[in-house]
Amino acid sequence: MIANFWNRILDWFEDRKDRTILVRSFNKAAKAAFISGAVPTLLTASVSRGDSSYRHQHSHWLFSGFRIVAFSGRQLSRPELKDVGLTVLQNPELSRQLVVLGFDTLEVQPNVGQFGLKWELRDHMMIG
Repeated sequence: MIANFWNRILDWFEDRKDRTILVRSFNKAAKAAFISGAVPTLLTASVSRGDSSYRHQHSHWLFSGFRIVAFSGRQLSRPELKDVGLTVLQNPELSRQLVVLGFDTLEVQPNVGQFGLKWELRDHMMIG
């Protein structure tokens, strides 16, 4: 019983480490793309609470959202936010990695204004 409890604690720390690595690598790649001029907007990822109605068997118990904030200095339009989200969702490897690491919600928000979009990651894993 103690061994099982200990293994669960170790698994939790390993998952947390993997989630942190994913967020940091996304942010590093986004910064490099912005600095080089490949993209017009700086994107920054973080972990959020997510949408509880999107939960699945691998969802993290508390923080299950992968939030991307687009720093553009203005309110982005719905199609612009959708383009950012679809860039992530059309990458099946990234979508699957997010789900395996306990994310169930992809959120895209501008840094200006209240409007944002969200998607259920499970629907975009391209399984089958």
